[in-house]
Parts: sequence; structure tokens; C-alpha cells
Amino acid sequence: MSLSQWLIRKRNNSLNKNTNESNLKLREHLWIKCNQCNFLMYHQILKENYKVCPKCDYHFPTSSQDRISHLFDINSWESLNSNLSSTDPLGFSDKKLYRKRLNDMKVKTGLLDAVQTGIASYGISVACGIMDFRFMGGSMGSVVGEKLTRLIEHATSCHLPLIILCASGGARMQEGMLSLMQMAKISSALYKHSEASLLYLTILTSPTTGGVTASFAMLGDVIIAEPKALIAFAGRRVIEQTIKEDLPDNFQTSEYLFKHGFIDLIISRTELRNKLHELLSLYF
Repeated sequence: MSLSQWLIRKRNNSLNKNTNESNLKLREHLWIKCNQCNFLMYHQILKENYKVCPKCDYHFPTSSQDRISHLFDINSWESLNSNLSSTDPLGFSDKKLYRKRLNDMKVKTGLLDAVQTGIASYGISVACGIMDFRFMGGSMGSVVGEKLTRLIEHATSCHLPLIILCASGGARMQEGMLSLMQMAKISSALYKHSEASLLYLTILTSPTTGGVTASFAMLGDVIIAEPKALIAFAGRRVIEQTIKEDLPDNFQTSEYLFKHGFIDLIISRTELRNKLHELLSLYF
């Protein structure tokens, strides 16, 4: 084989390899496999079904921005306190890493922290907070607590019903006690909202854990959960080691908590908008 023939063959092999890789990436982008039933679906079908598997009803993780577009009337969302951003209030011991992670999350998600708050409409105006698990696991730091507290206070002063969608791993460890203080601060604001005889709905998505579960997530007048959502305070292994007993397979799921009276309704994401409108219509 001559040198020119060898070079031509090498170039063709390289072109074929790049083409195959491009086709593979394209197929991966176009098709999505369900994590639960392995059903292969076109990504547009999943998007149109609110990121719920049409075969087994598995709820894929979704962003706060997607939830806004799923739930509310078009162009009705008005953000509140959207300029609040996390810093490093305690000078965390590995502060360079924490600050870098915050900056990375802001770039990756387009958010300044793990919750979006605002006023939206179903024909009925509501105040709404939507947590986003993509931003540091939806962890509740000072900014999350402040934004939710201001939202609740705004809802109270304007006599608006309140909805909070929860998705969180709990308190943000890098902010220590300041993070834990948000539990009491938000709960105090919710008490004043309740004293004004205003409706508060919570929607628990997977996962809702830690300090969020231990405070505002479980204080709703009506507590709703998505199917098969993980809802807990402590981890399963910690509880088993503490009580020295094995727990049921469905422990800490929406279905288990519904059976034992901890939540009021389990509603699929595909039906959530209509059900929320029905609930709000009962009160207004």
C-alpha cells in the first residue's frame, strides 16, 4: 500500500468515526429511556407529557422553569426578589470551594439560588415558590429562607393564597446555623398567613427531605405529593440503625405517607394544574 493510499484510508476511517459519534449523540438527544420501565420514547413526547413517562407514570426530574410553564397561565409569572443571591455568610472553612460551587450552579442552572418565587395566575392570582433541586440539591440556605419568607409576607399583605413546591435535600450545611434558622423564620411567616385565614398548599416532589420536610413542607392546609416521591427527614439507613428494625420497602414514599395520614392527596404532574385550580376554586 502506498503512502497516499494509507493516508486516504486513515482520513476516511476518521471521517466515519466522527460521523458515527455525531449520529450517536443525535440519537441520545432525540430518544430517552425511562429509568423505571426502560420504555424508549422520543424526547418531544416526554416534554409534552410534562416529563412523565406515558407508559408507567414515572416522574422525571424537572426544573423550576418547566414547572412554571406547566402550571400557570402563559406570561402570568411575575418574579419577586429575583436579585437575591447566595454568598458565604459564615466564611465556610473551604470557602473557595463553596464559592466556586455557587458560581458553577448559577452558570449551569441560570438561577441565583435554589428557589424561584413570584405571583402567577390560574384566573385566580396566587403567590408561589418553586424549589429547584438542580441548584445544590435544592438545599435551604439563607437566600432560600429569605425569598420564601418575603413571598409569604407578600401573600399575607395582599391576601393571596400560597403554593410552595418542595424539592430539597434539606438545610445547606455550608451555612450552618443560619440555614437551620430559616425553618423557624419561614414557619413564623406561615403562622401569620394562616391567622389571616388564607390558604396554603404544599406540593412535595422527589426528593423532599431534611429541614424542609421538618418545617414548611408539612405545614400546608392541604399537602399534595407527586406519585412515588421520596419524602423523609432522616435517611432510611440512619433510621434502621437507630430503631434496630428493617423498614418496609415503600417506606418514605408518597404512597406510604398517604396511607398513614401524613399527606392529603397524591396527584400526577399531568393532572396537577387542573387539580390546583379546583382546590383554589373551592376557597375563592
